[in-house]
Amino acid sequence: MLPLEFLFSRTFSEDPYGPYAELRERGPVHPIDFPRGATAFLVVDHEHGRAALADPRLSKDVAHSSLPVNGEQFFGGTMLAMDPPDHTRLRGLMAKAFTTRRIERLRPRVREIAGGLLDGIGARGGAELIRDLAVPLPVQVICELLGVPASDRDRFRAWTAVLTVPALTAEARARRRETAREFNAFLREVIAARRARPEDDLVSALIAARDGDAALTEAELLNGIGLLLIAGHETTVNLIGNGVLALLQAPDQMDLLRARPDLLPSAVEELLRYDGPLERASQRIALEDMEIAGTPVPKGAWVHVSLAAADRDPAAFDDPDRLDVTRAPRRHVAFGHGPHFCLGAPLARLEGQIAIGGLLDRFPDLALAVPPTELRHHRAGSIVRGLAALPVRV
Repeated sequence: MLPLEFLFSRTFSEDPYGPYAELRERGPVHPIDFPRGATAFLVVDHEHGRAALADPRLSKDVAHSSLPVNGEQFFGGTMLAMDPPDHTRLRGLMAKAFTTRRIERLRPRVREIAGGLLDGIGARGGAELIRDLAVPLPVQVICELLGVPASDRDRFRAWTAVLTVPALTAEARARRRETAREFNAFLREVIAARRARPEDDLVSALIAARDGDAALTEAELLNGIGLLLIAGHETTVNLIGNGVLALLQAPDQMDLLRARPDLLPSAVEELLRYDGPLERASQRIALEDMEIAGTPVPKGAWVHVSLAAADRDPAAFDDPDRLDVTRAPRRHVAFGHGPHFCLGAPLARLEGQIAIGGLLDRFPDLALAVPPTELRHHRAGSIVRGLAALPVRV
């Protein structure tokens, strides 16, 4: 059995792809002690991982777990932890406000925000790209989309850092409770303000969203806005940071993308596949005794699908450890698959294309300002995968 530390070690967080390749050679499914004491399995290939993400026999609700779960999971009341029909109803209501048209209308504004940030980077002659571009761009965009003040950017990052990492100790659980209390208090203030004075923003649209006579409950509204605020910037932060690093480490691909900006949409898909913003999907719980790739999975067992491992599976992608911006990896699972496919994927793609395309266009001499060995990924054990910092010269 894989120990819990397999996912939580600093070595693994820096490079999960080697360990995953070794696991995949031994088989697609492996028992793992996570959460500690539970019957749990880690799926590391593309075929069975993608199938598991859409399998109705695997629930998102940890109440079905054979292991008692404490009530401190912040995302437990969100779509991330719901099954149909509740998930279908809630996602439908939120999707009405989170439309493709609304996202596309943001394109000029995203370009404007990115342009201002790039101007600042150019004036300084260098940057720490996570702090100076990857974070402020999606935070400002999602704040404007939702209608919350972007001036609280640092607080959003601090809240996100706590709420996206499993709390394994009593101290960590206490910190998570306090963080969730602060975050929810902030969200209640935003909701109250929009109820009193609706505006042309997503919070107002969600307050007004209805499915026949059914509207979002107060808890669903609070949890839904909280999820959108955190997921709406965290994924893009890591897409930009991981993507730029991947290009800097493959200068032939960076040069090709500069010469052919028409490749940008496919390049972003390849960057998502190559080193995506999520290392693994959130948990699934078996609703019945079943099998995955011939491995018995009993009712109540936890199933973890590694998105990172699936997207480097040589059975699904030729030469998967090579970055190729001309590749069309449309079957990647960086945003998940099935009914829980990321609702904000179009926004993340838009922001990634504009940010990465803008960097390459504006700064032909873009280069790392530190040796690659000095770069560190943060939040070991979290499902998110992102750099703590990315210093560059321009």
